[in-house]
Amino acid sequence: MELQEAITTRRSVRHYLAQEVEKDKIEAMIQAAACAPSWKNSQVTRYYVAQGPKALTKTAEALPEFNRQNVQGAPVLIVLTIVLNRSGFDRDGRPSNELGNGWGYYDCGLQTMNLLLKATELGLSTLVMGIRDEKKLRELFGIPDTESVVSVISIGYSDSEPQMPKRKPLSEIAQFFEE
Repeated sequence: MELQEAITTRRSVRHYLAQEVEKDKIEAMIQAAACAPSWKNSQVTRYYVAQGPKALTKTAEALPEFNRQNVQGAPVLIVLTIVLNRSGFDRDGRPSNELGNGWGYYDCGLQTMNLLLKATELGLSTLVMGIRDEKKLRELFGIPDTESVVSVISIGYSDSEPQMPKRKPLSEIAQFFEE
């Protein structure tokens, strides 16, 4: 699959087949994610992977009811975190600009997109969820206070073919300056 095809065919999926995702595919997605650039190569994103029935159930319990429904049957849930106070900071601990930890979240977004596109290339579907119970996820996975919980991503083989939502035209989202 070419990159452009992955970009235009990737969808957020809320219905999954009861089919296991191969471990090598999960590892390939995380390795693709890790190839994304990060502030001073800080590589602050961390991945907590739930696969077994018990881990999946407990992870789903950290989601609101509507997202529990959305991930029903998903064979993989990945919790993404960032290590705080590294990306966007100088060695002495001071923020390099006004964004501070914002750079870590930005870096995590870059890695997330790589993961999503790799999943698409591998024939898998995903859903990124930002509404979650941070405290439950910390307890479940032993996530330290030095990390911030960002999102939960469901991964599996799609049981549906959602259409692409309408996108804004270029004229509404980009400005070009030629002086």
